Amino acid sequence: MLGQNFGKMFGITAEYEDGKKLIPWQNSWGFTTRSLGVMIMVHGDDKGLVLPPRVAPTQVIVVPIPFKNQDEVEEIFAKADEIVAKLSAAGVRIEADKRRVYTPGWKYNHWELKGVPLRFEVGPKDIAKKQVRVVRRDNGAKEDIPEAELATRIPALLEQIQQEMLERATAQRDSHIREVTDWKDFVPSLQDGCMALTPFCDEIEWEEIVKTKSREESLALMGLEDEAENTATSAAAKTLCIPYKKNDESPVTADTKCFISGKPAKCWVLWGRSY
Repeated sequence: MLGQNFGKMFGITAEYEDGKKLIPWQNSWGFTTRSLGVMIMVHGDDKGLVLPPRVAPTQVIVVPIPFKNQDEVEEIFAKADEIVAKLSAAGVRIEADKRRVYTPGWKYNHWELKGVPLRFEVGPKDIAKKQVRVVRRDNGAKEDIPEAELATRIPALLEQIQQEMLERATAQRDSHIREVTDWKDFVPSLQDGCMALTPFCDEIEWEEIVKTKSREESLALMGLEDEAENTATSAAAKTLCIPYKKNDESPVTADTKCFISGKPAKCWVLWGRSY
């Protein structure tokens, strides 16, 4: 938390409706770069990036598949431009890769690496059938879509991909949250690669105890207790957040005890390991 230091330094003030001025309190969380890093690590695979459609700079890449006949090549490139114009008008961020020095296979790998959500393949057979082969980056599914339906079906498909990626990521996250009400289960949960959701007394003193104790027990389980001063692994648990959903749906009661201190719990807290 930056407090009011920068506001005082640069003379930043906010004015209330009654005319009073106040130097604002500021935070700096590094949210932009961290959210990008999380997105890449959560959705990416061994082929490269897998970008959600809403944030992908290019949502669709058109890869022409020409034969050696020069007339066919020009016809296919023209069709690619036509498709780009049609979907651009429908609000889709789309471009065609018409570079002649690379094969279609090379282009497939190139755009998969960049995480473009959809790939269109357009060849002589597709033109003859008035269709486009559509390939999803997130799951590799393929389907042939008539040209006449592209402007309506592609925006809907992009939204479907967005929703399915969110659902998969949410399920993955939720499967790694373990509810813990007793200290003896806390460090083993961290060892299993999970976050721990616990009732907590919300006292700084006990938060520090959790950090110290979880580090000691974790290093012991790793066989690193004799190298605690030299190891780069923190292994300590830290508070991540106080999740609104859990506290709204299942608030602590007067009988709920803190998992570490045994005092009356004030809220549910999510913990994770520092690295």
